[in-house]
Amino acid sequence: MVRRSTAVPSLRSAPGYPWFKAAVFALLALNTGIFLSSGTFSEGLDSIAWLTLLALFELETSFGQALRAQSVIAAVHGVRFAALVAVGAAAAGFLYNKEWLDAVNSGLWIAVVALLELEIRRPATVAVHRARFTAATATLYSGLGAVALFWLWRGEWFDAYDAALWLVAFATIEINILGGKGAPRESNSQSRMSELGARDPGS
Repeated sequence: MVRRSTAVPSLRSAPGYPWFKAAVFALLALNTGIFLSSGTFSEGLDSIAWLTLLALFELETSFGQALRAQSVIAAVHGVRFAALVAVGAAAAGFLYNKEWLDAVNSGLWIAVVALLELEIRRPATVAVHRARFTAATATLYSGLGAVALFWLWRGEWFDAYDAALWLVAFATIEINILGGKGAPRESNSQSRMSELGARDPGS
């Protein structure tokens, strides 16, 4: 059985929380427009790909129980994979242009997405290795926070502000998952295997 946090639902049910989340997403959409209009090609591609990923994670973690049709789930995962490919292409562009900090930032976020995919698709597996998973997540987010602070130290306040917004936005996805809000369940075959394991007297 996957345990859910009892503190997280109270935060989600706070009256202003949906508006707060909507405001963060709107600000990120505005930043994406700025990067598309005045940034480099890699920055524009990276920003719009991440906005797509964020929207899909929000859709699946908030309304996952409504996405029961396999065709819909496959479509969500397919678009998310395409967005991740675009993120990888943008990261390659950062490396090619020797924009090292942007490349490091992209690499850390790609690792965060890999962990989120595990949380969504294999919650029981993550629960078994919760301590290691939590340590890895904390390390990645600490690294992303350090990148934001480094941008601020260099006087690149807009990049630091954008990075902070992304941290807050993905924190809301983590809140969705930890609270079990609409999180999709593991496949029926995996559920049956877990049940058999729980009934095994030798386990």
